Amino acid sequence: MALPQSFNFGLFLPPCGSRAGKFLLEDRPIRDYPFHDCVPYLELKYKKRVYKMLKLDEKALKQMHSKTNLKKFMDYVQNKNADKIEKWCTQGLDPNFHDPQGETPLTLASGIPSNRNVLIALVGGGAHLDFRNSEGQTGMHKAAFLSISENVKTLLELGGSPNYRDPIGLTPLYYSMLTTDSSDSIAEMLLSEAAEIGIVDMHGNHELHQACKNGLMKHVEHLLYYGADINAQNINGNTPLHVCAVNNRPECA
Repeated sequence: MALPQSFNFGLFLPPCGSRAGKFLLEDRPIRDYPFHDCVPYLELKYKKRVYKMLKLDEKALKQMHSKTNLKKFMDYVQNKNADKIEKWCTQGLDPNFHDPQGETPLTLASGIPSNRNVLIALVGGGAHLDFRNSEGQTGMHKAAFLSISENVKTLLELGGSPNYRDPIGLTPLYYSMLTTDSSDSIAEMLLSEAAEIGIVDMHGNHELHQACKNGLMKHVEHLLYYGADINAQNINGNTPLHVCAVNNRPECA
């Protein structure tokens, strides 16, 4: 039986002595984490906030997560009210949830320009950088697709990975190749942070195919500089050069 929203489950290292529990980062090998005799195992759990407070009022916490309050919290995110977000998270609200449209506070915030303070407040308040919306996209995917470079920069600074995958395996770098008005600074940022190259969609198209299709000359230059395969073929046998010809993109050829 498949887990619903399996992309939001993660490996959890339970608390041990004075050490708080934590979810392991997706792109970090398990061997990098210290294991202790008191908890020599991992748990597969749905990602939620890891509370480090010693005393929590369960009843008050449940009341805080009412539908009305969660809607109000999303309004704070939409209106870029970082102070309110920080206050509510300090009081115990878990910012890892979905609104009726399937967005999370972090994915919503990542799609709003110039939103550094809100992103910092959310992550500082327990939002997981790899918690995905109902379509399986992280905040990094949203910011990259919408070409909001300052948000991509902030998410990277907060510890986000350039190699998060959506349900069909596409990365934020791949998303940054999908629109004709994409900022090349995002591609350069992600590549400089060791973004994987050579990711393919269901048609076998690499990042380079998409960049050529959309006339993203600077993106093409960045991809080639970081080692993209100029002769990569999609399932129809077409290389990026073929895509340039078909889409009349001589500037990328």
